[in-house]
Amino acid sequence: MTSAISRVTVLTNPASGHGNSPHAAERAITRLQQRGVDVTAVVGRDADHARALMREQLDLGTEALVVVGGDGAIGLALQELAGNDIPLGIVPAGTGNDHAREYRIPTGDPEAAADVVADGHAATVDLGRIESSDGTGKWFGTVVATGFDSLVSDRANRMRWPHGRMRYNLAMLAELSKLRLLPFRLSFDGGAAVHTELTMAAIGNTRSYGGGMLICPDADPTDGLLDITMISSASRARLVRLFPTVFKGTHVDLDTVSTRRARTVAVECPGINAYADGDYACPLPAEISAVPAALRILRPAAP
Repeated sequence: MTSAISRVTVLTNPASGHGNSPHAAERAITRLQQRGVDVTAVVGRDADHARALMREQLDLGTEALVVVGGDGAIGLALQELAGNDIPLGIVPAGTGNDHAREYRIPTGDPEAAADVVADGHAATVDLGRIESSDGTGKWFGTVVATGFDSLVSDRANRMRWPHGRMRYNLAMLAELSKLRLLPFRLSFDGGAAVHTELTMAAIGNTRSYGGGMLICPDADPTDGLLDITMISSASRARLVRLFPTVFKGTHVDLDTVSTRRARTVAVECPGINAYADGDYACPLPAEISAVPAALRILRPAAP
């Protein structure tokens, strides 16, 4: 569906992309204005402030909410846009940009991303929903990580040095030294619980996380289903060899990897946290569901 966009709100996360997002926002706003779009620019100091700004602009009747930042900033916007007719626009300015990858939004080119917004082609896509055991909920757009990858995120979040991707790499090395199978309890679409030992389980609404890692290579954000990728290996050497194949999506052919597809999956694993869109979501257990047609997103028209 395509309709003219004449008024948008541009929300910038100044911390995204190691501080590069304000420059990307300036370029995108200039292009939108050149295209005749009226722009209200807001900057979120932190997550609570950003969500308050978004709610205010949605109440005022903006025609689209454009996020300049990474997947974490987009994740904040999803909490306000889920089930709303106001579409999401994206100007990628983070380190991962997996939402942008999924929806073919140009990265590294704020003007081209702004053109996607101004062109006004909106698609309706699914979102994921996490319901934690304490009754709180969270929307997500890409992948929920549980197990080894979430332990790496836990460790990286505790570290104060170094900054950027290197901190995550060091956290991964530290967790590899402690690699072990974890006791998971999974239930798909309300079926009987499956007790199994896994390295990790990733639940995807879309295909990639971590900056292009195709952990759920067949996921489709329009089919009303989640793709679940389960890896079971206690061998550090095998896990390291598996890592490059994830960028091609060929890891699903290995004997240590199994996949499922479901509308809802209940996940339990003692002491493990869930991460969604790269950010902390909740401790397990949790129920994770696909919610069909929950988001409108501005993306390039199909070729």
